[in-house]
Amino acid sequence: MYVLTTDNGAISLKRGDITHETADAIVNAANSGLLGGGGVDGAIHRAGGPSILEECKLIREDQGKCPSGSAVVTGAGSLKAKFVIHAVGPIWSGGNRNEGPTLAAAYSKCLNLATEYSLASICFPSISTGAYRFPIEEAAKIALETCVSFMRGKATTLQDVRFVLFSDDDLAVYASRLEELSSTIKSPA
Repeated sequence: MYVLTTDNGAISLKRGDITHETADAIVNAANSGLLGGGGVDGAIHRAGGPSILEECKLIREDQGKCPSGSAVVTGAGSLKAKFVIHAVGPIWSGGNRNEGPTLAAAYSKCLNLATEYSLASICFPSISTGAYRFPIEEAAKIALETCVSFMRGKATTLQDVRFVLFSDDDLAVYASRLEELSSTIKSPA
C-alpha cells in the first residue's frame, strides 16, 4: 500500500475491488442517469443490492439526472460501507471541453459530502478512466491533487482517503503520481 500523510489524515492507494472495502463511504463512478451501468457502477449495484437503485430512482424523481462534476449520496445496501457517493465524471472529448476541472469538481463534491455527513473514511475508484476514456495519467494527477489539497486545507472529519484501483497498471500510474506529488509537499512544521 502507498500512503501520503497530510495535516488531517492519510491518502493511500491499493489494488483491489472497491465493493469489498470497509469504509464509511465508497464512491461509485456513476453515469448521470444514476440507474446503474457497467464497470464500477454495475459492480457496486450488483454487490450492494436493489436498495441502492431504489434510492437512486428517488433522487432522480426529486432532482432529475446528476450532472457531470457532481455527486449524490445513497445508503450502501449490503456493502461493507455505510454510504455510496455516486460521482459523475466527465466523458473525455480530447481535453477541450473542461474535462479536467469537471473531474476535479466530482472529487471535490465527494470530499465535501463526506465532510457534510461527518465521515472518517472514503474509498475512490479511478473516476472517468474506464468507459469515459479519460487518460489515466492525467486523471490520477487531478484526483490526487484534489484530495491532497482538500486534506491539507480544510477542516474535515475525513482521516482516511483511499484509492482502490482495479488493475496493477492503474495502481502503478497512481503510485507514480503520488510519489511525484509527495516530493513537492513540505511536511508541516
